Amino acid sequence: MPKGYWIGSVEIDDMETYKKYIEANAAPLAEYGAKFLIRSGRFINPEGTARDRNVVIEFPSYEAAVACYECEDYQKAKAIREMVSVNNMVIIEGYEG
Repeated sequence: MPKGYWIGSVEIDDMETYKKYIEANAAPLAEYGAKFLIRSGRFINPEGTARDRNVVIEFPSYEAAVACYECEDYQKAKAIREMVSVNNMVIIEGYEG
């Protein structure tokens, strides 16, 4: 079964409030088996546009990635993030080629 991924790019306006989002998303991410592969770090942007912070989170399956995003606890965390940031995100199924 292919893994699932969240790929996000975020611009943060208030880091102190954003830290509350990080705390609030920890439980649902753990519940759905999430593993951070990329969490900020150095990057270059040779094409297109980018935001200040990038993240790739791996889940055991695409279904788990979608279920985590849709769960009540993550939606509560997301409400905190939305107050202080702009985010682009895709949920995508991994390749097993």
